[in-house]
Amino acid sequence: MNSEIRNLKAERHPKVENRIGGNRTLSTAFGLRDSFGLRSSGCGASRTGFTLLELLLAVLVFAIVLGAIQVVFFSAFKLRTRTVDAIERSLPLQQTLAIIKRDLANLMPPGGPLSGALQSTPNLTTASGLSTTMSRQSGPQFYTAVGMVDDNTPWSEIQRVSYYLETPTNDAPGLDLFRSVARNLLPVMQDETEDQFLMSGVETIAFQYYDGNAWRDTWDSTQADSATGLTNNLPRALKVQLQLHQDAQSFGIPAPVELIVPVLVLARTNTLSEATGGAQ
Repeated sequence: MNSEIRNLKAERHPKVENRIGGNRTLSTAFGLRDSFGLRSSGCGASRTGFTLLELLLAVLVFAIVLGAIQVVFFSAFKLRTRTVDAIERSLPLQQTLAIIKRDLANLMPPGGPLSGALQSTPNLTTASGLSTTMSRQSGPQFYTAVGMVDDNTPWSEIQRVSYYLETPTNDAPGLDLFRSVARNLLPVMQDETEDQFLMSGVETIAFQYYDGNAWRDTWDSTQADSATGLTNNLPRALKVQLQLHQDAQSFGIPAPVELIVPVLVLARTNTLSEATGGAQ
């Protein structure tokens, strides 16, 4: 006796199995694809990726970000370059002004055994390639007590100093400023000087002398003072003007750099009678 087990539900509904294995599975698969954003082509095969419009938008946004980064980086680089150039130009100027201030603040009174007269005898020279109206002026010789005494230089602390301008040898704009120093003030045969380079890019250097009432362009300590009738006098203050070279002069010539140094040294003091008369 053959026994046969039948699925009555399957016989009554023969399409249930196909519907369970096919339609419901496919609908579930399509539902998963839709939930994950997957697209299907017309042939039924799945295809993932971006459209051409999305790629173009991504490239455009990336280009805008790169352009903004480039602008910020280029601006920062230009600011750094300008800052470095300004610092490099200001350091020699500050050092030069400090040296000039030290020399003028330690002036020696004229008339001593190692200190001569203070006379402004400017040397006017004209740089090659420039007009004769743009003359170059160097300062006078003066005696100052800023020398360092050691075993290698057995001279006194008093030295003769002068400043002068020289045409640069490297085709740099402007002129070079030098400091000429003489340590041996009692030479036997020949006076030896030592030249010290200070800075470049200088157009002119000028000295002015304050007599207590006004600034004067010249000074001669060998001449008697009109008020006291005495010689070997020093000015009350000295002014140094440095005209620097400016490449772009579209906005005009800049003002010169000025340094004013008071002179606290007196060649003579008041006598007792003058002091008494002043006290009365």
